Amino acid sequence: MPLLTLNNITMHYGPRLVLDGISFRVNKGDRIAFIGDNGAGKTTLFKIIKGTLTPDAGEVILHGNTIAGYLSQNMDEQDLSGATLKPSYLVDLELKIDDISYKISHASEKHEDTSSLVEELSKLQSHYEAAGGYDYEYRLKDALAGLGLDDIHGRDDYSGLSGGEKMRVCLARLIVDRPDILLLDEPTNHLDMEAVEWLEKYLASYGGAVFVITHDRHFIDQVATKVIELDGGHITEYKGGYTDYKEQKEHFIKSQSLVTKALEEELAHQLDVKQTMLSHRNISGYHQREKMVAKLEDKLEEARSRLPSGYAKMSFTAQPLERTGRSDRIILQAKELAMKFEDSDTNLFDPVSFEVTADEKLFLAGPNGCGKTTLLKLLSGHAGDKLRGSSGTVLIGSAQSMGYMEQFVPFDDEELTCFDELVSRSDIGTTEARTLLARFGFKGEDAFKKISMLSGGERSRLYLCCLLRENPDVLFLDEPTNHLDINSREILEDAIKEYSGAVVCVSHDRFFIDKCADRILGFNGKKASLYDSYYFYRKAVQNDTAAPAVTEEIRQENENTVRTANRAQERKESAKRRQRIADIEKETTRLEAEQKELEAKFGGSCSSDDLKRYEENASRLSALYDEYFELNED
Repeated sequence: MPLLTLNNITMHYGPRLVLDGISFRVNKGDRIAFIGDNGAGKTTLFKIIKGTLTPDAGEVILHGNTIAGYLSQNMDEQDLSGATLKPSYLVDLELKIDDISYKISHASEKHEDTSSLVEELSKLQSHYEAAGGYDYEYRLKDALAGLGLDDIHGRDDYSGLSGGEKMRVCLARLIVDRPDILLLDEPTNHLDMEAVEWLEKYLASYGGAVFVITHDRHFIDQVATKVIELDGGHITEYKGGYTDYKEQKEHFIKSQSLVTKALEEELAHQLDVKQTMLSHRNISGYHQREKMVAKLEDKLEEARSRLPSGYAKMSFTAQPLERTGRSDRIILQAKELAMKFEDSDTNLFDPVSFEVTADEKLFLAGPNGCGKTTLLKLLSGHAGDKLRGSSGTVLIGSAQSMGYMEQFVPFDDEELTCFDELVSRSDIGTTEARTLLARFGFKGEDAFKKISMLSGGERSRLYLCCLLRENPDVLFLDEPTNHLDINSREILEDAIKEYSGAVVCVSHDRFFIDKCADRILGFNGKKASLYDSYYFYRKAVQNDTAAPAVTEEIRQENENTVRTANRAQERKESAKRRQRIADIEKETTRLEAEQKELEAKFGGSCSSDDLKRYEENASRLSALYDEYFELNED
């Protein structure tokens, strides 16, 4: 059942076309992941759906009485001014119920007829029950606990919450309101792994539709039934989660590139034929060929437009200096390292000991507040005066160079340009600096943007650019994928994986962790232990919930069985298409060879039968080309 339809949505920001005729439909039960580069226009489309922005053209249709609930990235757009998290419509119903109940009580004391009041009260109570009023407090408390806010329920003032806490409160309130469509803009920001896992399970069984902007690839795999990618103002839809999307997109790019190449070659051939006909004064054949050339040019333009737009994307390959010594030598050692904050006798985390070798990638994982960033600062020497309660020892080789990147990257001079910042921090020439900045997404004039004008993601990219150019022996990274889009994350992952030095990294990005980590230092309560993978770390944390895990495995197995059957049918259909494409390629090759033989006669011995045969072949080829293009599009 359709809940939302977008028809030809077009939107400009100044001269830039952000949304170019976007059309699609959201049905009940859909769980759509909306992906694309930062700045592509995803949040703009959400605001158009919500009605806070008006598009230049097109229409948004909410079918029937569909209600769309919207969670913004920007906490300034969320209202937490009230003393209760209960929505106003439930509060209003409660006041009306109390008012009618009071009237019934007083009317009874006076022995007056209360039948009409009782009927009105019954209707209000039914309405309240249908709106989820009677179990609202329970569901909200459960949602807040799942999102890591056990102690927040029942507060009278929410103004003092941090940005992350406000976001989680707004998310809890929104999902408990149960709108027909959930529009969620980066809901996993500020959530730790336990909260993300809770949200994944909640959304995977949500009764309405879920439409979510996210860069969390593991989250997409767990939740999404469809991926919509926004690129260059256009959208492309893919079935399944992120892994399915990657497979389908790679296949599409490969096949579309072959179609484009074939069209280019055929166009070049037909242009030669057209010129030959003109030189032989075959005007009828020339005009017919002219129409074919125009048709091929249109198809080529369309084929090229369907390939990814190739925006300025973060792109680099780590090229570290050669390092002396064995790769398995120990370069960092922590001994009984613990932390107590001032005026407290309680450890933030218990004493922990471990070693890091010269090319090891060690990831720190655990819930918010467990001490990951604190431990990273202690290891890197960036603890400062605020962390005086530390104990234990950190040993690091005196000859080892270190690089450190925190979540909110600082720059000494915000008035410098990206180019000036890079040149000031490294011995690098103009051409090499421009090339390096371009590989990090700062192409053309973007290289000369002032740091003060950069977005959060751009600041992170610039800092990483400078840091990797310095090529330290040990990289300390605190949530480096924050503010990066999916493409930028994947290229960063490749760089970290190939980096010849050691990396100690705090991250909640499970895809990033699985791809890059050699070992996990995982927090469970106040204890931190080493694990061979994130999977084994989570298994250790979830040991007390083994039964639900079995149920989930059974559900996953059933879904995999259905998915396998569907894929088998798709493979059969695909095999038929491939066979027909092969037959068409054979037939077109034969006809094109015959056409060349006939064209060779145009100079002298060409008969009327030859011309007739040539025209018949041309018509047949045109029909085969159309079928070929259609099959490749499918």
